[in-house]
Parts: sequence; C-alpha cells; structure tokens
Amino acid sequence: MPQTLTFTKGHGTGNDFVIVADPDGELALTDDQVAVLCDRRFGVGADGILRVVRTGAIAEGADAAAAGAEWFMDYRNADGSVAEMCGNGIRVFARYLTDNALARIGADPVAIGTRAGVKTLTATPDGFEVDLGAWTLDDADVLVQARGLPVARPGLGVDVGNPHVVVALPAEDELTGLDLTYQPVLTPAPSHGANVEFVVPADPLVRGGVGTIRMRVFERGVGETLSCGTGTAAAALAVREWAGQAAPDDWRVQVPGGELGVRMRDGHVLLSGPAVLVYTGELTLA
Repeated sequence: MPQTLTFTKGHGTGNDFVIVADPDGELALTDDQVAVLCDRRFGVGADGILRVVRTGAIAEGADAAAAGAEWFMDYRNADGSVAEMCGNGIRVFARYLTDNALARIGADPVAIGTRAGVKTLTATPDGFEVDLGAWTLDDADVLVQARGLPVARPGLGVDVGNPHVVVALPAEDELTGLDLTYQPVLTPAPSHGANVEFVVPADPLVRGGVGTIRMRVFERGVGETLSCGTGTAAAALAVREWAGQAAPDDWRVQVPGGELGVRMRDGHVLLSGPAVLVYTGELTLA
C-alpha cells in the first residue's frame, strides 16, 4: 500500500542527506526504497538517509539509551547499505534536532547514538562540532589503484568509527586528474569495504600552527561525494602521522564542497563545520 513520507533535505559542505523523522521506530525502509529516495534522477537525491529515531525504539540504541542519549542516528548509504557513522551526517542530524525543537545543542555537549557508539556535539559559530572519539591507525600494507593514477599508491588505514584508507598524492594535478566515477581498487580488499581519501598537502603544510590539506573521497556504497566528514578526520590524522612529531593538532581540510575543521585533543579527534537544512517535502513510497 502506498505510504506518504514527510522528509527534509539537508547537507554539510555538499554531502547531502534525506532526513526522515521516525521517533517511535515505526518506519522500515527497504534497501530499494532507500536507493530510490537517494537517486538523483528518480528520487529526492542524496548521499544517504538519516532516520531520526529515539534510542529506545531501535535495537542498536540500547547502549546509547543507557548512556543518556535520547536520539539515535540511523544512517544508510545511498545504495541502502547500513553505515556505522557519518561525520557530516551527524552535524546535519543535530541541525534537524535543534531546528525542530527536539534537542537544545549549545555550548554543553549533547549525546547522540550511532552504530559507532555515542557521539557528543556542541554548537559552533558556523554549525556544530562532533567528538568522533578515539582513532586507530592500521600499518598493514594496502595498495590503492584508481583511474587517473599511473601506478598503484600505498594507503594508510584509519578507523574513526568507520573504515578509511588515505592515499597521499604529490601534486594538485594528480588530485584533479583522478576519475572517481570508478571505484578505487584496494589490495588486499577490506572485508567490509572502506572509504578512500586522496590528499595533497598545502605548501607550506603548516601556517600559524594549523595544517591544511586538500582532499577528494570515494565513499563506499555511494561513490565520489563533495565531502566526507569522517574522511576529512581520517585524512588529517594520516597526514599528521606522516608529518611526524612536529605536526600540529589543528587542521583545515578543503573538500570540493567547502572546508571543515579537524582537531585532536586528549586522544580524541573532533570535526567541525556547517550544517544546513534546505527544504521539506512529501512523497509517496510504493
């Protein structure tokens, strides 16, 4: 039976989402329905779906509820697959909560549940900052092949609640010349896939104690996106690792959709940037 669905479209530096309020956990979207909603020709068009559900109304929310989080971000990629975390998505999620009077997020941290654990957010002048928590680096050898690169390049595995492989490129023209309409090939292939970030450092890398890099990303289950929040954190962490002990803890990461801030504090990595709601509408689901 057809179902009318109210939705909101939002984005963080061009990484865009369809947001659906389902506080009591009554909506069960199939993978195909998610894919149609995210289709840029036949649906609303987005990189993923954010379902706004109370922690007590979703099985994965039990730990978040016990930690005092009222809301859970149920994130799905554009192909319908489930994802652990989304750095841009959680800031857009926070914008939706505040604009719809579902939460008050200011200077005091507010907890939100995700499949990568509970994340805390605070308001910033241009949007929100999310504490992504601790990170891990994987020094296993990974080779990355991408269309536009003459040879495979080594990548560094970085986990910030979801998996990434970061590849350093020497020059802007290599970054610009990548054809990310084709999925990069990782050898060995991660069992659950990974987002792949290609980065070029600024010259100079550090100014005024802040590092700057430029990045493009291929997101698993989506393709190339204008921005990836956790990907910018992974990219900054990788470059910081390569740069050595003198590297800064504060970074600006330039992506096709804008710029995001990344900082490392007390073993945690934090991501900041804008979050915008664009419009609200209704559609009929088959």
